[in-house]
Amino acid sequence: MHFSTKIFPQAELGNQKSLKSSLNTLLAQATDCLVLAYSKADLKDFGSGKAAKAKLGLLAELDQLLGGSISNANIVGDLDAKQASVCVLRAEKSWSANGVKAKRVLLVSLGDLHLSNDRSLTAYSKIARAALKALSGSSIENALWFIPSFSLAHHASFIADEVRLTIQYAGDQAYRFGVRQPAMKFKVKDHADTLKHLIFAGNNACSKQLKDAVIQGIAMVEGMNLAKDLGNLPPNICTPTYLGKTAQSLSKKTSLKVEVLGRKQIEALGMGSFLSVTQGSDTPPQFIVMRHQGGKAGEAPTVLVGKGITFDTGGISLKPGEAMDEMKYDMCGAASVIGTMYAAALMKLKKNIIGVVPSCENMPSGSATRPGDIVKSMSGQTIEILNTDAEGRLILCDALTYVERFKPKAVIDVATLTGACIIALGHVHSGLFSDDEDLVSALTKAGQVSLDTVWRLPLDAAYHEQLKSNFADVANIGGRPAGSVTAACFLSRFTEKYKWAHLDIAGTAWKSGAAKGSTGRPVPLLLNYLLEQS
Repeated sequence: MHFSTKIFPQAELGNQKSLKSSLNTLLAQATDCLVLAYSKADLKDFGSGKAAKAKLGLLAELDQLLGGSISNANIVGDLDAKQASVCVLRAEKSWSANGVKAKRVLLVSLGDLHLSNDRSLTAYSKIARAALKALSGSSIENALWFIPSFSLAHHASFIADEVRLTIQYAGDQAYRFGVRQPAMKFKVKDHADTLKHLIFAGNNACSKQLKDAVIQGIAMVEGMNLAKDLGNLPPNICTPTYLGKTAQSLSKKTSLKVEVLGRKQIEALGMGSFLSVTQGSDTPPQFIVMRHQGGKAGEAPTVLVGKGITFDTGGISLKPGEAMDEMKYDMCGAASVIGTMYAAALMKLKKNIIGVVPSCENMPSGSATRPGDIVKSMSGQTIEILNTDAEGRLILCDALTYVERFKPKAVIDVATLTGACIIALGHVHSGLFSDDEDLVSALTKAGQVSLDTVWRLPLDAAYHEQLKSNFADVANIGGRPAGSVTAACFLSRFTEKYKWAHLDIAGTAWKSGAAKGSTGRPVPLLLNYLLEQS
């Protein structure tokens, strides 16, 4: 889908003096559909006839220009004050007589949102989704979305958040794996969404915010689409080598600098924990480092670390066969980091960001690591491997040690780490673990703005007791109780030299069942965090 902006300098629906001329200007645009929002108060005045007796309100003025189409819709009950209600008006002969070139007008109800001081975007998201759903799956190929009519719901400063969120949802709605990956188009019904171009219109009052937000939103969708593609690709295609080549290809499209380390270089770094996971696979491991140098030279970077297990059988601690195919999604942490780095480069964020992805398969074979084996991590700490299916933390711990060299401002690792996190939080929030209050606050806020939410879970020292080993410095599991917490506690042992947060996305990175597929989360969360930090 293509997104763009169009500015109508003086268009202002909230100003009675310019209302008619603003509507005339918008309706004169040649578009398949003009999208406008109205409030419960607008409909109440229109229905009671008050607006006609005094100064015409939004719906009454629009009704005159559309030759009574809104009155007719109201009579038959198509107009509703309920929030997120939609009404599609189709062109009639009277429209052209008034110079209307829009083929349709889509009216979307804000309900009472314009009266609310609530800064949450949750209500707006319902309105945006309803409008986008009405635009999709029909003969509408392009639409003009007049942002100021929607921003009546919030202060002007929220326009950017609303625009990015709308583009995020539109991109999500338009995503088709088979369309983006023609070689993988095995289903005939994989057709592109009918809505191909969404134009965000504004006025002088919101011009800069609107243009910046559209650029950011487009980049966010590109990053999410890449993350989704990588997650959805079959594991015989999306191998560690494929991830490395994908990252390298991005350096040709953007200013990203990419380095991919192979087995010998990983061995030279002393990453014994990471290498222990790769032992059972014939597919070589890759260690990917991506750099976006958007900030000042010498500025401490933010580092993102993504778990890249391209397929997880569990190793010798073999997983049950049911739904094992979904273990191709065990690299969604890596996919989200690669997608975020791509989007950050497209946005040209004025911030130094480094993405690090340790990637391999976890396979059973005669050479695979066994339960009871002891390995030495890059940090020098020894690890007793009690369960080879707790492999994500084994590759992440070496990556977390590796990033010390960057003297980071903050490090955020992203991983489909534990089934226990799904039991705790389901598929709504990603798990957030950190002892740094500022980092927790910033990530929580970014999640709320993007509706890619997180929920903080404990990281108390008492949980470390479960990771004690009689034979090594630490065991890689702490038993069934608080499994997601002890996994985070394990990682924390390798992050003492910098600010750190861990995101467990096991419940949010993909969907199962009829809607099976990668969600692209937490790319929106990470990008909104980086935008705020920038």
